[in-house]
Formats: sequence, C-alpha cells, structure tokens
Amino acid sequence: MEAISPAIGPKLLLSPPPKNKNLSHRISPSPLRLLRPFNTPRCVISENKSASIDFSDHDWKPKFQKDFEARFNLPHITDVYPGATPFPSTFCLRSRSPVSEDFADGYPSDEKWHGYINNNDRVLLKVIHYSSATSAGAECIDPDCTWVEQWVHRAGPREEIYFKPEDVKAAIVTCGGLCPGLNDIVITLEIYGVKRIVGIPFGYRGFSDSELSEMPLSRKVVQNIHLSGGSLLGVSRGGPNVSEIVDNMEARGINMLFVLGGNGTHAGANAIHNECRKRRLRVAIVGVPKTIDNDILLMDKTFGFDTAVEEAQRAINSAYIEAHSAYHGIGMVKLMGRSSGFIAMHASLASGQIDICMIPEVPFHLHGPHGVLRHLKYLLETKGSAVVCVAEGAGQNFLEKTNAKDASGNIVLGDIGVHIQQETKKYFKEIGVPADVKYIDPTYMIRACRANASDGILCAVLGQNAVHGAFAGYSGVTVGICNTHYVYLPIPEVISFPRVVDPNSRMWHRCLTSTGQPDFI
Repeated sequence: MEAISPAIGPKLLLSPPPKNKNLSHRISPSPLRLLRPFNTPRCVISENKSASIDFSDHDWKPKFQKDFEARFNLPHITDVYPGATPFPSTFCLRSRSPVSEDFADGYPSDEKWHGYINNNDRVLLKVIHYSSATSAGAECIDPDCTWVEQWVHRAGPREEIYFKPEDVKAAIVTCGGLCPGLNDIVITLEIYGVKRIVGIPFGYRGFSDSELSEMPLSRKVVQNIHLSGGSLLGVSRGGPNVSEIVDNMEARGINMLFVLGGNGTHAGANAIHNECRKRRLRVAIVGVPKTIDNDILLMDKTFGFDTAVEEAQRAINSAYIEAHSAYHGIGMVKLMGRSSGFIAMHASLASGQIDICMIPEVPFHLHGPHGVLRHLKYLLETKGSAVVCVAEGAGQNFLEKTNAKDASGNIVLGDIGVHIQQETKKYFKEIGVPADVKYIDPTYMIRACRANASDGILCAVLGQNAVHGAFAGYSGVTVGICNTHYVYLPIPEVISFPRVVDPNSRMWHRCLTSTGQPDFI
C-alpha cells in the first residue's frame, strides 16, 4: 500500500452510500452535502445533487434524511463481530472506589448513575432555518431552502463497553504540525482502569522506525505537559504504509489507537481503521481533530485554533505599532492558512487594527484601479499608515507554481507575504511616494506556545470523549464540537475536503466591516 498521505486509500466517490449497515465504514461523502465554493450560486445545489435528488418526488425529504442517517451511522465493533458481548462500564463518577480486579463488574454503586449517554442521543447539525437561498451564509438543499433535520451522534460515556480495561493496550500518536494542547486522553484511560498506555513517538513514523521506542504513559507522566507547548511524543509528517502500521500494531498488541491531527492524519486513521476491519481485528481507531487552521468539516472549531488567533494578536499589534510610528508606515503580517483563512479572518477581526485582510477563499488583484496597492496608497493618504494581514495560501496565482510536495503530500506554497512586501515597495517607489514597509512572519510562533484556557478545555473534553467512544466500541470515527455539543462523526464525512471560509458568511462580512476594505477585483 502507499505511504500515509492525505490521498491515502481510494478516493472518496460522490455516490450514494451502501444500505448495508455493516458497510457503514465505507460510506463516501454524498453529493447531498457540499460546501459552496466562493464562485458558485448561493443555493447549495450542484449538478450532482440535482441528479441525486428528485425534488418533484413528494418523499424526497424523508429519503434525504434516511440517506443522511446512513452516512452518519457510526462504524462499530459489532459490524465485524455481531456477537460481541458488552460489559457494564467501568467509568462512573458517582463512586470513586478503586477499580476491582473484576473489571466487568464496574464500579460499586448503591444507585444508578445518570451520567451515561444513550446511544440514540443526537445533536442537530444545522440549527438555522434559512428562509431564502440569498440569506447570508445560506446552505440549502433545495431551491426553496426547505428545513431538513440532520442529526449526528452525541459523544460521551456509554453504560456498556466493548473492551475489558485489563485487556486494553492503548496507544496515542500525534501527527502533522505542532498545535497547542496535546493532553488528557491518558487520565481518562486510567479512570476506566487501563494499565497499559503508550505513546508512539514522532507520528506514524514511530510505527516503523526501530530506533524509536514507544513511551509508557501515565497520569504522573502527563499531568504537567499542558503547561508547555508542543508535543511530548513529537510529531512528523508522512510515514510507513498502512499495512506496515497495522502489522506493527498487531505485534505490539495495540487494540486502541488515538490519532491526533488534521485532515491528512485523519485520512491515515481511516485507512488504518479499514485495514483493521479487513483483517477482522478487534481494534478501535479514534481521531481527535488537532489543527490550528480550523479547517475540518462540520465542527465549530478544532483545538489549537483559539490559541493561534490569540498569539497572532502579538504580531498584528507589533505591525500596527511599527506602521503607526513611521512616516507612511505599512505593517504586514503573514499567518498560517493553506486553504482556509480562518486564522487570518478571526485575528483581523479580533485585533481591530487590520486595514486589509486577504484569505485564500477570496480572489484579489494587487495592481490596477481596484487593487490592493491602490487601496494602500489611499490609506497612506487618508490615515498615514496601514496594516495588512495575509493568509499563507492567499494569492498563490501571483506566484510561480511548483510541483514540490511535503511529506504529507501537501503542495509547497510560494511565499505570498514576501511577494506582497516586494510588490508594495516596488509600487510606491515607482509612483514616487515614500513608504516604510515592515514585514512580520510569526508562522511557527503562533503554534508553538502553550494552549490558552479555551483550547485547554476543548482539548480536555475532546480527549475524554475519544476514550469514551473507543470503549463504546466505535472505530473509524472522530470527535468534535458541533453547535456547542460534543459529537462523534464518521471520519470519511470530515475529510472529503477542507472546511473553508464562506465569503458570503456573516463572519466574513463582519471582518470586512471591521477592516473597511473594498473588493479587490
């Protein structure tokens, strides 16, 4: 098999899912739910969608809901082992007695603990009933924006579990780039009664490199790691092929794997899950969304994002001071965001100091009567200074394309920040207007710091719910926050493409109101 990458496994096809419940882990994202690119009409109906739904059929709505329920059905251990026997949960906060030797008896308690989640509990995925396809941010299934309920599974501890803690060897792996807040899975595993917990060093690479030994983990080891940035285990991109990873898991006796990372990492986790199912292994693979880019579908946000936005304020404030203190000063800040401009948008809105914000989702011109440079000239004439924020993936059409890719399979981007800096200096020199341009690139600084309080809480709850999901017998799923509630989602539904900023969303409109910038086209 090919090495782990965002393109791992077969490409996700836009076809209806199989109706067999036991094949739910193979469900591909349906064409019925696609986010709207910036250059398509507001009503979210593609040609594929129109071909898939017959709106003249009076039963199209219940059929859509049935299809949605099938796609979001969570892969479970009973799909492979129909006769798998559940056990009473060993997780109960009513009684804090030590775990008995017979884990299947659970914690002793005089009365029923009402802290468990029912398997039929659901969370509403969409909460706004758009009355028109022209409403800001509208996501419509049909031309009339019919309200269609879409429910996803609620996360949390179940009353019955499918793994005996004494038989569990749990492994944790962190992949991709750094991100604040990598902790809390270990403590929850210990509360269940798991004694064998290990960390796989340096991402998926740790499954194949004989020089990298697994790291024993316990509450004592991890209790203070949240006070520092980065990962105790280390991170890396790429790694061995899927078959080799599963071979290694079998050899080590790992039957729970928690994978922390972004879209590419989750694609790898899904491939590992499918390989384990192919071999009929009783293994739970659960993802935890870790990316400062906030670009994973269906989730309110991923952990690390709030900290990155907060840390970006330091760079923006420095750029503002430099620009404000200089004659015709221009401060430029480049922030992370390969395909999604969430960090740049939120950092610009939060700072209140940005005059121009450029993101990958919104095209712009640098030159010409409506270009960025002409607006900068206007700002210098009217304000005396200007502050610019640009996401790293913005304006790539101005740069020479390259076929180079990193270890995760991502195309290596050109440096748009340096390009705009150089073009700005050149422009003002040509028109004979003095301009003092200061460029700041805090790229890695905003992700290498300690998680703030918001991310710390989010990371802790996601980690706890990942453990609950694994013990409940789910695999090939990830945990996320949706409309302020914590949910489980099948991994294929969140990795089909990156989540992006909707240029017609209220948040982007708010950013434009804050900056006062015009359309640069």
